[in-house]
Amino acid sequence: MEQFDVAIIGGGSAGLSALKKLSDLNKSAILIEAGNSIGTKNVSGGILYSKKDPQGRIYNVEDVFGSDFLSNAPVERLIKKYLLHATSKNKIFTIDMTPLHEYKTNFAYSVLLNRLTPWFAELASESAEKHGGGIITGVHVSDIQWTDNKTIVRTNELEEFAVRSIIAADGINSEIAQITSARGKFTPEEVYFGVKVIIKLPEKIIEERFHLDSTEGSAHLFAGDVTLNHVGGGFLYTNRDTLSLGAVYHYNSLLSNPVAPSQLIDELIKNPLISEYIKDEVTLRNGNEGLSKEDQLKVHLGVSKLIKTYNELRDKYFSNNNMKLIESGKFRNLEEVKSKIDSIKHDLNEKFGVQFVNNYVELEFSAKLIPDGKRCMMKKPHFKNILFIGDAAGRGIFIGPKIEGLNVGIDDAVRAAIAISRSIDSNNFDSDYLGNYYESLVNESPYTREMSMIDENYLNLFLELVKDIPMGAIDPRLSFGLQVIKNKHLRGISLRLANYLGYNRILPLIESEKTYVQIPMLLANKLGETVNSTFVPSIPTLPDRIANLQYDDDSESHIIVNDKRSEFMRKLILLCPTKCYSLEGKDVMLQHEGCVECGTCSIGTIWKHPKGEKGIRYRYG
Repeated sequence: MEQFDVAIIGGGSAGLSALKKLSDLNKSAILIEAGNSIGTKNVSGGILYSKKDPQGRIYNVEDVFGSDFLSNAPVERLIKKYLLHATSKNKIFTIDMTPLHEYKTNFAYSVLLNRLTPWFAELASESAEKHGGGIITGVHVSDIQWTDNKTIVRTNELEEFAVRSIIAADGINSEIAQITSARGKFTPEEVYFGVKVIIKLPEKIIEERFHLDSTEGSAHLFAGDVTLNHVGGGFLYTNRDTLSLGAVYHYNSLLSNPVAPSQLIDELIKNPLISEYIKDEVTLRNGNEGLSKEDQLKVHLGVSKLIKTYNELRDKYFSNNNMKLIESGKFRNLEEVKSKIDSIKHDLNEKFGVQFVNNYVELEFSAKLIPDGKRCMMKKPHFKNILFIGDAAGRGIFIGPKIEGLNVGIDDAVRAAIAISRSIDSNNFDSDYLGNYYESLVNESPYTREMSMIDENYLNLFLELVKDIPMGAIDPRLSFGLQVIKNKHLRGISLRLANYLGYNRILPLIESEKTYVQIPMLLANKLGETVNSTFVPSIPTLPDRIANLQYDDDSESHIIVNDKRSEFMRKLILLCPTKCYSLEGKDVMLQHEGCVECGTCSIGTIWKHPKGEKGIRYRYG
C-alpha cells in the first residue's frame, strides 16, 4: 500500500495554497481533486483580497505564490471603487463605500477561478513534484478509515492508500466532515446562498462605461427592491472582458420566502442601472422559413461563420491588446480593422437580414452555498489527524458589505501547512499535538477575531460614511439612531455595547428585511436619481441557461432524498437553481443530471460530490 505524509482533499485556492506552502517547507504532499482538471468545480463571486491587520499576522496569496503574483497571475481587475446602490424601481441612491473596501487592504482583484486556480496549480505542482508529491485530478474520495495505526483513504477511482495526515479543503459541503462526523451539515441559518451569471462585454467598453483605466476595476453592491424582500443583496464586479453579476442571500431568508434563484438574477438584470451597465450590441437573426431545408442549413452555417468572425474581430478591436491585430500582418492599422468589422456587419445585415440590437450576452450560470463564519465556523477545525480549512471549516466573513472568503481559505491553508510540517518533523500526528496546535494557529488569525467579534473600527468607518445622509427626514423612527451616529461619544458607547452584547444579539437587528430592503428603498425614493434604460433586456430562460452549461453526466445519482414529502424538499422544487426537483403526486422527485453541485439541498438529502470527472464543469467559475 502506498503511503504519503499528507493528502490534501480539494483543488480550490485553499487546497492549492496548502500544497504550495507544504512544498516550500520541504514536505511531500499530494492533492486529490474530483474535477477532470483544476478549476472546473470552483465558483466564487469573486474578489481575492490581500489584507493586513495590526493585531496579528495574515498569510496572503502573495506570501504563498510569490511577490511577483501581481505581475504574473491571471487575475482580472484591481478593484479601486466600491459602491453601494440603494434601489427602488428606477430610482437609485449611491453611497461610495471605497474607504470600507480599502480598510486593512493591501490590494483586491476580481477573479474568475477557472482562470486563476490552474495557475495556482501549475506553481504548486511544480514545487510539490520536487519533493515527491503532486496533484491527482479526476479522483473522488469516498471513505477514510483508521486501522492498525494507519489512516486509509479510499476513492472511487484508485487503489486505497495510507496517509499520516489530511487537509480537508473540499468546500462547504465537505464530505470529509460528513464521513468522519467531524461536524454536522451546516443549517440554513448558518449559510448564504449565491447565484451568479458571467456576462460578456469587451474590455474597452467596460473601461468607458465604468470610468476605469486598463487595469482598474470596480465593485458594485445592490440593496432595496432588487432583493425581492430577502436578507442580502446583489453584486456586479468588473472583470477584464466580462462582468460577474450575482445575488447573495441568507439561506434562511430564502426558505422563509422561496424564490427561484434565476428570478433573483433576472430581477437584477431588469434594474435600469444594471441594464445600462451590461448592454452591448448583439446580433439578431431572422428566420429563413421560405427556403428549403437544405438552403436553410447553408444559410445557417454561412451566417454562423460570419457572426463568429465578426464577434472575434470586434472583441479583439475593443481589447487592450488590439495592436496584435497589426503585428499579425493582417491589417496595417486600426482604421483598417474597423473598416473590416463594418464590412462584415453590412454583409450580415444586407445579405442575411441579421439585425444589430442592444441586448446582453450571458456566458455561464452558477450557484453555491457560502459559509457565514460568525455563525458556523468550526470551533475545533480538526478531527484526529485531519485539519479543516476555508469553506470546509465554515470560515468566511459576512457582515453588511464586507464579504471575504478566498483570502480566509488561503490564510487557513498556510496555518494548516505549518502545523503539519511541525508534526512531520516531530513524527507526532496525535490529535492533541497536531490538531490543538493548528487550532491555536487559527485562533491567532485576525480573521477568527472578525468572525467572533464586531470590528468596532470597521463599523465606526461605516457609520462615518453614512452619518450625513438625512435619514431622519426619510423616516422619523430613524432620528434617534441618526443622532447616535453623528455624536461620536454616543457612537463609541453604542459600539462598545454592541460588542458586549455580541453577534448573537446584534445580528437580528443588522441582518433584517428593514436593513436590506426597507431603508434602501426609502433612501432611493427620497434621495435617489432616476435612471432610465434605453432597452429591455432579453433574458435567457432557465432551460437555456442550463443548456449552456457543460456536464459529464453520471448515470448514478450523487444525491439521495431522505424524505420525499418533507416541507423542506417541497421548497427545493423552487429553490434548486437548476430545477432538479419536481412533484409527482405527493412525492418530491429528483432528476440529478442538471445538478450544479451547489449543495442547496444537502441538509435534506444524503449528499455527495459526483465521482471523479463527473458532473458540472465550469468554464469561468
